[in-house]
Parts: sequence; structure tokens; C-alpha cells
Amino acid sequence: MDDAGKNSRTASPSFIQPSRRALLAGCGLLLSSLAAPPVFASEQELRFKHAFGKTVLPKPAKRVVSLGYTTHDPLLALGTVPVGIREWYGNLPYGVWPWATPFLGDGKPTLISGEVSVEIVASLAPDLIVGIGSGISRAEYDLLSQIAPVLMQPDGNDAYGTPWDVVTRILGRATGKAEQAEHLIAETRGAFAGARQAHPEWEGKTAVCAYHYSGETGAFVGTDTRATFLKELGFTAPDAIASLSAPDSFFARLSPEDLSPLDADLLIWISSQEKAPDIVALPMRKTLNAHWQGREVFAGPLIAGALSFGSVLSLPFALTALEGYIALALDGSTETPVPSSVKAGLTR
Repeated sequence: MDDAGKNSRTASPSFIQPSRRALLAGCGLLLSSLAAPPVFASEQELRFKHAFGKTVLPKPAKRVVSLGYTTHDPLLALGTVPVGIREWYGNLPYGVWPWATPFLGDGKPTLISGEVSVEIVASLAPDLIVGIGSGISRAEYDLLSQIAPVLMQPDGNDAYGTPWDVVTRILGRATGKAEQAEHLIAETRGAFAGARQAHPEWEGKTAVCAYHYSGETGAFVGTDTRATFLKELGFTAPDAIASLSAPDSFFARLSPEDLSPLDADLLIWISSQEKAPDIVALPMRKTLNAHWQGREVFAGPLIAGALSFGSVLSLPFALTALEGYIALALDGSTETPVPSSVKAGLTR
């Protein structure tokens, strides 16, 4: 699972939550000399209510710093190349994954790794800072707001649980591309609708995205992008998984002695090729009907990354990659091989 995110959006203890900079005191004085001059209301003024209050943009943003771990995806899809991108994982140029690379063009955004550097953000002179999906604190928000308007997740959404379409729509408004955002959302929804139409037999079946990392096995649940991906295809979570879910958590740990909650109609393992042997070796996995009946799918690092990003760009990418494997796993035959699972060694 090390490929599937080593921070806030995956389930290993080392990346359950990104670490917070412990203290911001002292930066305010620095920023007092960097703060933007006052602006006045205009016909282009845009207002946003969010978890930390209200943000006003005097006009659509052009220079955007993306502090959310995945918000650069919708920005790129909208044709706005951020001047700064927060790196999540993957060690890719500019933190941009393959599904979004064509939208980067000649852009060379500054990569912000680890803790949010207020000084770096200020040096980029943004007219908008996107904090949705960043997990920044209220103190960080207040400090960053001295540099430029900061957008946070809508009230009622947790820091990492804002749906992809909501994020896309907010950023479309903020960059003056609301119509384009709706078009992108419609395209992505159309891709899922097409898959549901092609596979009506999936409707109502149960499905789980599972992980095994550092000796811990569990399932992604709730608003996590890997769980909502399955929901978009018409699947539901098994009751056993739903009953384990904590309202504020995106994963559920399982006892190594009882993996039965994973015994869904479809079981997708989120992992990397080098970690696949650890899944193969799980003793209790061999008790699952999903294993014996060939209904396991293996999502390697690239597909796992696309599912983890869960963006308007990465979701269609993941769907294209997985649709065929899911169809093979659920074709009703216990003998049909699923190539990704065979390659990973997840065979009987």
C-alpha cells in the first residue's frame, strides 16, 4: 500500500493524517509586508461560504496555489495551471500524475512538499489559495488569508471528504469557468452512466476496496474516493463493512483473524506489485468466497493512485482501467481469470 498514499488519504497510520505545522506564530509579522492591498467590490466579485467562514474574490482567479493534495487535478482540467502544487505522493514531476499530465502543457508549477510553507506560498504571489482537501488548520487559514483569499471545503464536509463534483464546481466558479466545470462533471458522470448501462448486472451487488499494509488489513469506507467509486458504479458496501465504519473515518481496520467483512461480490485490492505477496499470504483471505470464486481484482499503483485522487480527471482513468477486470470478475464463472489478479498472484 505504500504506493496508495503515504499521508492523509490512505489507511496506514503513517498517512492517516498529514502532519500539521505545530506553530505559526511569528509569521504574521512577515506577512504584514506581503499582504495584498485592499480591493473593492466589482461586478465580477465571487463569494464562497465554507467551513472556515466566507471568502470573497474580487474577480476570477488567475494565479492559483493548490494546497489540496488533489485539487490541482480539477484546476488543470479547467485549464488553470497552478503556480504552486502541493505534492501528495508518487515522486512525479510537479506532482502531476499521468491522467493530468496532458493538461500541464508548458507549465512548471512550484512543488510544495511536506508542510505548507507560508513563505513559499507568499513568494508565488497568488490571487487564490485552494485549501480544500489540504487539512490546513484554522490558524494556517488565517495566516494564508493575509496573502490571498483562501477557499476551504464547504461546511459539513470533512477536510478530505468533499465530493469530486463539488470541488470541480467550486473551482470552476473561482476561476471564472463555471460552465466548463459543469461540462467536465457531465462528462465524468456520463462515463459512469455508460458503465452502469453496459453492466446492469452490477446494480445492487456488494463491493469493497481493501488494503493490506504493514500487517494491517482493512477497507475503504464512507466518503473515501475508493468507496465512492464503487457506489458510482451501482455497487453497495456489505452490511458488515458499513457497520464497522466510523462517521469521521475513511477506512475500517479488520482483525487479521476475521476478514469476512471483505467477502463481497467484488473485492478490489488497493496495493502495489511488490506488496502483492503480502496479500497472497494472508491466511484468512483464503476463507473468502470472493477468493474461491475468482471475484478479486488487483489495482496496482497507477490505478490505485487514480482511485485515491478521485478527481474529475482520475476517476475516468480508473474506470477505463478497471471496467474490464470487474466485468471478468463478475461474469458468473469461477474459472475466468482476471489478468490483474493473475499477475499479482491472487489465484487459487
